[in-house]
Amino acid sequence: MKKLVLVFLLCIATSMAFGQQKPRIIILATGGTIAGEGKSSDRAGYTAGKIPVSDLIGSIPSVNAIADISGEQISSVGSQDMSLEIWRKLAIRINEIVSKNEADGIVITHGTDTQEETAYFLDLVLPHELPVVITGSMRPATAISADGPKNLFDAITVAADPKSKGRGVLVSFNESIFDSREVTKTSTTKVNAFRSPDSGPLGEVYDGRVEYYKSSVRETANAAPFEVNKKTKLPKVEIVYMYADASPDYIDYLVKQKVNGIVIAGVGNGNFSKAFTDAIKKATKANIAVCRASRCLEGRVVLDGETNDNELGTVVSDNLSPQKARILLMLGLTKSKNKKELQDYFFRF
Repeated sequence: MKKLVLVFLLCIATSMAFGQQKPRIIILATGGTIAGEGKSSDRAGYTAGKIPVSDLIGSIPSVNAIADISGEQISSVGSQDMSLEIWRKLAIRINEIVSKNEADGIVITHGTDTQEETAYFLDLVLPHELPVVITGSMRPATAISADGPKNLFDAITVAADPKSKGRGVLVSFNESIFDSREVTKTSTTKVNAFRSPDSGPLGEVYDGRVEYYKSSVRETANAAPFEVNKKTKLPKVEIVYMYADASPDYIDYLVKQKVNGIVIAGVGNGNFSKAFTDAIKKATKANIAVCRASRCLEGRVVLDGETNDNELGTVVSDNLSPQKARILLMLGLTKSKNKKELQDYFFRF
């Protein structure tokens, strides 16, 4: 009888210990301002990606009370130097973490310049519920009132929260939580640099508490439509900017270079000049996929609006920015060159 009681008590103790186990969070560091080092704490100049991930973790010791933290240095670049190869490396490593059950959540530290692009790319290629949260900072680690430690603490809090599962890749910045598809950088220097102009943030993280107020209705969460591995060859897709009296010469050049796709950062509702229209006709006739996006901060590009997309052979980006439309077109072309299928991707993902 005593043995049974002891076994029972041991089971209860083990169960309680297991229930109190802290979530395991792996930080994948890529560089950026959050790891930046400046010569002066009160001046803007700095070098991105100088501080290792271990020092970033060490700057917020209180986070150890909410999670078991480990870190890996994936790269040490300013995000203006972010590359497809680093994206591929991140995707492969995250999929490995999931397959081996190495973590309960992942945080990626990243420069802000292309943070939204990395987030959306990963959202399209990571097919699991594990929280993946990207963050960074607008001030280097050595600056007065550096925002990196708080942003990193918040991102870890978001990644450790069970409510973050199944929401796709998230961006946590300045106490707001954003959907990777909708978020964009809107300020060159301010600490509240990110917004989701069309939809607003999904929620917020404040004082160690995570609250969500909405969810994305797009199909990427938990069901990534595309796959990236070591053998994946990503198509060549370029962006051409439209403005008053813009020359179509770059479009002609890209046709000669036989790129796989072109995104036009059009004016207004994805519009462009007659000169651009003539050049785009040559591109689509050469079997180059062309997507109409807009340089405007908000709003959708409407299919067959002022432009006859059916006649021209173009697709529209919906409300994706040119830089994100490039990512979806690039990944879409790994599966299909059919115009109707490509357009369906833009309306679904």
